[in-house]
Amino acid sequence: MKTLIKNAQVVLPTGIESVSVLLDGSRIAVVDAAPQTTADEVVDATGLHLLPGVIDDQVHFREPGLTHKEDLATASRACAKGGVTTFLEMPNTRPPATTQARLDEKLQLAAKKSLVNYGFYIGATPDNINDLQQATRTPGIKIFIGSSTGDLLVDDQEALERIFAETTLPITAHCEDETTVRANAARLAGTTNVADHSRIRDHTAALVATRRALDLATRHRHRFHLLHVSTGDETELLADHQGLITAEACVPHLFFAEDDYARLGTLLQANPSVKTKQDQQRLWQALVQGHIQVIATDHAPHTLTEKQQPYPQSPSGMPSIENSLALMLNAVHHGRLTLPRLVEAMCDAPARVWDIVGKGRIREGYDADLVLVDLCRTQQVCNATQWTKAGWSAWHGTELTGWPVRTWVLGHEVYREGGVDASRYGQAATFDHHRGGYWATQE
Repeated sequence: MKTLIKNAQVVLPTGIESVSVLLDGSRIAVVDAAPQTTADEVVDATGLHLLPGVIDDQVHFREPGLTHKEDLATASRACAKGGVTTFLEMPNTRPPATTQARLDEKLQLAAKKSLVNYGFYIGATPDNINDLQQATRTPGIKIFIGSSTGDLLVDDQEALERIFAETTLPITAHCEDETTVRANAARLAGTTNVADHSRIRDHTAALVATRRALDLATRHRHRFHLLHVSTGDETELLADHQGLITAEACVPHLFFAEDDYARLGTLLQANPSVKTKQDQQRLWQALVQGHIQVIATDHAPHTLTEKQQPYPQSPSGMPSIENSLALMLNAVHHGRLTLPRLVEAMCDAPARVWDIVGKGRIREGYDADLVLVDLCRTQQVCNATQWTKAGWSAWHGTELTGWPVRTWVLGHEVYREGGVDASRYGQAATFDHHRGGYWATQE
């Protein structure tokens, strides 16, 4: 089937141009289609902007094992609504994805359930080096340097040295120093004030673990992606990337700060914790400057009942995937960053960091993963209309200008104006790790 998206403002690597884009099956066939071009379906996109589909490289979709919070079907529908056409999911499901067999199980589940494209990280443990060396069909290795339990916590220096020295897949990590977190927790033992979460998981915990990970990556010359930067001090370490290091900011840390605990309580609890307004401003500065390359969500849903438990029984994490693009479009509306910079950070950069084939750009021959957005549409985030299984949002009641209105996955329209077509599913992303990552020369 051929689809012509006509007269859109198209965000291309070269800038924003008013062109028509022809889709032929699952691919982008022509980026500046002639006026006489015909197609099976013609979409009049006058007044709208066409972007590459968003790639979210950090999500927790809870399947298998915790599907009362979320599952691949509900989460991928929320992706489609939010303009996210590819997700990369973390390994801390139950059981955790620490072997090829468990990775394959998750890939098989997604093939049956996911409306959008997908990939799954393999999780590092202190003693699964052989699995990490042999893993295939994965974006990379995820290490929890702090903020985990059981086998997925890798805090031992010798184990970390081996992972960085003896594996070849790109590595990403959650960086909070476990020793610092435990010492702070002991000092604040007995607290029921959720604002203390930012004192337990403080600046020092983030900075110590980040310095440790960057040292490992630099010494072993191993590609490394720093997840959810939360402090301004960390951004100072990222300017010298040495051709190895990339980083991301997540929407909770870009839009919330410690002052918001008074309003949101345990709904705001996350790992890493939100920090100060000054930290938030420095994250935005690093994002605009390009020292932070990627915007992600760390979508980590829990039921509202779970989140409303008193601290510290309340779990960390929040759902955000169906609102992330709208939040960033609203930031464009208010002049915090440009639309091309948004597209670079949410679409192109994740594809380059993780060597994803055929995604992240509107270019002939690339996959037809696209989202049409209305930069003038203003509406509120509302709990009652959330598609994630959790059914709530920390941004409930927030008015945003700029929303996705139609989403295509591999040329198939999966979302339009509040409706979804689940008659066809996404596919596993292809990773070509010979490409060399974000800092390699791009075509």
